Amino acid sequence: MDGSKINGKTVTEELLLEKGYRKYTGEDLDIYYSKDICEHIGNCVRGNPDVFEVGRRPWIITDNGSVEEDIRVIDTCPSGALKYIRKGDN
Repeated sequence: MDGSKINGKTVTEELLLEKGYRKYTGEDLDIYYSKDICEHIGNCVRGNPDVFEVGRRPWIITDNGSVEEDIRVIDTCPSGALKYIRKGDN
């Protein structure tokens, strides 16, 4: 799944926040998460526990991984609960 799109269209911050996603800000990439969509399959925490750690607050620390690695993990999310916006792309 492409974590930068919803229904084939590039996501915007306004759209994601309107849909109830929470923003986790990073230097070069912002990650968005929707608890209402999440199926708790765990691809994110298995994919990079330095970035995604459920026992920590905040549970997503975007800059604990590279942009490419963050995107790779987000794209494995089968529910679409994780999305991203690369800074400079919008």
